[in-house]
Amino acid sequence: MQWTSGEFVADDDPARIDLDVVHGFLRTAYWSPGVPREVVRKAVAGSLCLGVYASDGTQVGFARAVTDRATFAWIADVFVQEQYRGHGLGRFVVSTLLEHPDLRGVRRTMLATADAHELYRSYGFKDLEQPERFLAVSHDPAVLYGRA
Repeated sequence: MQWTSGEFVADDDPARIDLDVVHGFLRTAYWSPGVPREVVRKAVAGSLCLGVYASDGTQVGFARAVTDRATFAWIADVFVQEQYRGHGLGRFVVSTLLEHPDLRGVRRTMLATADAHELYRSYGFKDLEQPERFLAVSHDPAVLYGRA
């Protein structure tokens, strides 16, 4: 499916995702420094993804949802390339992903962010009501990615 915002298009066709662009951004992002290309490839393959493209076809943004398409979704890896910011593309990709037909009716959608709380709050996200119920296990990326 495709959605438009001015001269930009959001597309959920996985074949259109430019893995070099996505990996290029994510390997320097605060949440995934040094992530290997193969990890990004597997993450994209296992997720509902949206690419955002300029009129010339260049991929300028991305977002993905890790989801069972029924009860749960985790929004991850949302970005717009720096030179394309200021066109409302962050809002475009987030709203398009949240309104995607495969996510309609999902009971819980979650995400984590260090710097975009107000953006996500504008879509109804809020702090966890009972954070003590949630647990996580994290692994050192240096160990996972063979840099330790």
